[in-house]
Amino acid sequence: MMILNILLFDDFETLDVFGPVEVFGNLPNDYTLKYLSRNGGLVKSRHAVEVTTESIDSFSEDGILFLPGGYGTRPLVEDESYVNMVKDLCEKSKYCLTVCTGSALLAKTGLLKDLNATSNKLSFDWVVSIDPEVQWLKKARWSVDGKYWTSSGVSAGIDMALAFVEQLNGRNEALKVSRFMEYIWNEGMDNDPFSTK
Repeated sequence: MMILNILLFDDFETLDVFGPVEVFGNLPNDYTLKYLSRNGGLVKSRHAVEVTTESIDSFSEDGILFLPGGYGTRPLVEDESYVNMVKDLCEKSKYCLTVCTGSALLAKTGLLKDLNATSNKLSFDWVVSIDPEVQWLKKARWSVDGKYWTSSGVSAGIDMALAFVEQLNGRNEALKVSRFMEYIWNEGMDNDPFSTK
C-alpha cells in the first residue's frame, strides 16, 4: 500500500487533481489518497470545487508527493517558505508526480536541475523561466527522470497516472482502470499533439 499525498492550494486546476485521483482511487488496495494543504482546512480549486484537507503535519513519508498545477502556482513560486516546504516533502518521498505547472513549483526547489521534465504547453515559457537548467521537453505528454514524473497540461495527468500504475502495478491493472473510466489512454510519452499548437 502506498500513500498518495496530494498537496493542494487555492486556485489549483481541478482536472489536474481529479483525473489522476480517478486512476489511483480505482486501486484502493494499492493506493491510499490523502488531501493535504499547508495549514489544512478547505481549499478551493479554480472552478470553485472545495476540498477538505489535512495540514501538512499529516504528510506520509516514503510515499508519493503529488503536485497539481493551476494559476495558484504563480504566487507560490515566489513564496520561499512554501518552496522550501515542497522541497522537504519531495526529498522525503519515494516518488514525486506533477501535473501542468506543478512542475514549476518542483523546478523552483532546484531538485529538477539537469533532469528531464515537461509542463503545460500554454505556460511553457513561464515554467522554463523558473529554472532554465532543467532539461525541459517541449514535446512530451509526460516525462520520467528517476523518481520525478512530470506531465503536460491538465488531462495529461491522467495519461501519466496510468503509466505510473503500469510501471508499479503492471499493464493489466492500468488497462483495467482505463477501461473502467472509459478513457482512451494516450500511451505514447512522446505523443504530444499540443506541443505544436
